[in-house]
Amino acid sequence: MKKAYRIKKADEFTEIIKNRQFYKSKGIILYVRKRKEDIPRVGITVKKKIGNAVVRNKVKRQVRMMVQEIYSFEEDFDSILLIREDYLENDYKNNKNNLERIVKQVRIKK
Repeated sequence: MKKAYRIKKADEFTEIIKNRQFYKSKGIILYVRKRKEDIPRVGITVKKKIGNAVVRNKVKRQVRMMVQEIYSFEEDFDSILLIREDYLENDYKNNKNNLERIVKQVRIKK
């Protein structure tokens, strides 16, 4: 996922989360907001309860790869992916299917 497509600033994270439009799946919560920039952007947050920094960074790399494969980056929304403890209970394939399902829900409702 290119850096131009990432959300990095804390105030942008809180702005999208305060919008309170979200979709849940096992281990993943997707917060969305109609985009303000020219390109759709994605932010990834991994809870500290998941494990040490090595595990959290591995999860972030996996999620970035999933986003790169699932998103077309022509969407009309910015999104924040909040990864929870349940994420580690599933394998990569199941987590990817969960993410695909909730992204489809967002596309249908938009």
